[in-house]
Amino acid sequence: MTAEYVLRSLLMLFLALLSANASNWLYLAKLSSVGSISDEETCERLRGLIHKQVQICKRSVEVMDAVRHGAQLAIDECQFQFRNRRWNCSTLETMPVFGKVVTQGTREAAFVYAISAASVAFAVTRACSSGELEKCGCDHNVHGVSPEGFQWSGCSDNIAYGVAFSQSFVDVRERSKGQSPSRALMNLHNNESGRKAILSHMRVECKCHGVSGSCEVKTCWKAMPPFRKVGNAIKEKFDGATEVEQRKVGTTKVLVPRNSQFKPHTDEDLVYLDPSPDFCDHDPRTPGMLGTAGRQCNRTSKAIDGCELMCCGRGFQTEKVEVVDRCSCKFHWCCYVKCKQCRKMVEMHTCR
Repeated sequence: MTAEYVLRSLLMLFLALLSANASNWLYLAKLSSVGSISDEETCERLRGLIHKQVQICKRSVEVMDAVRHGAQLAIDECQFQFRNRRWNCSTLETMPVFGKVVTQGTREAAFVYAISAASVAFAVTRACSSGELEKCGCDHNVHGVSPEGFQWSGCSDNIAYGVAFSQSFVDVRERSKGQSPSRALMNLHNNESGRKAILSHMRVECKCHGVSGSCEVKTCWKAMPPFRKVGNAIKEKFDGATEVEQRKVGTTKVLVPRNSQFKPHTDEDLVYLDPSPDFCDHDPRTPGMLGTAGRQCNRTSKAIDGCELMCCGRGFQTEKVEVVDRCSCKFHWCCYVKCKQCRKMVEMHTCR
């Protein structure tokens, strides 16, 4: 093994880590002590941002609270979608917030990038529609009468602005020099897939106007779906993600399925480069690899949340615990619901 080969290998590893840490901006969700991001000096103190993201922050300070909300939204949705899996999006107090799990080109990293890009687009768009930002408001391009005969009115969500900001802020590290080409392509593809999960689920909401609630006139506007629906769509893409590799087509580097028998992925699919670890055991050398010891499992389930799979064959222990639930709820006129508190003993199963 020559010194040149070793040096080249180390350089490729360093570039891969640079690109893999592009999600460091999610650390914004941990900065509760900063308060509101209200001036350019605050941008300089935000951990997790590269220089170009700091510059975007300074140019768009008013948007950054929405970006921070988007970071928290991404973490919360990741933890909901993966709550019954071995890796459950547990966060650390360091960067990257999900640990080294996202530094590998796995399908879990693909999900994190997709949900993160979507969350920024969603949070910024919501801030536009609610009047929190001077730079944007409702989408005024939606107006007039639709082919279906209803009147476009109200405040249509300005998803174009939210997507454009997400592209400029989230994608900027991948487009910087010195990134690992294959991982940058993977991240950019999954970022766009996440944003498309919002665009493909945009809906039309309407309100009727007329005497006694009749629908003589109907006004409608375009609205984003609930973010949970976006998360569900991206999780579905995670389950069917495509393993890819980088190839050169002409002068362009592209990602193609590693298995030539698989059909090419679409812009809405998630892609990944590396197989996932089993996430069974705690690895102190790999921050974020916490293992499944102590995790609750479902004794009767045959799925990934079942004790056999969740506990990786190590077995589980069962104990009886007391839980308190609301019960015997009654509606009282007018207008409240009164419930009793019921206690019962249930079995709880945890992995050894």
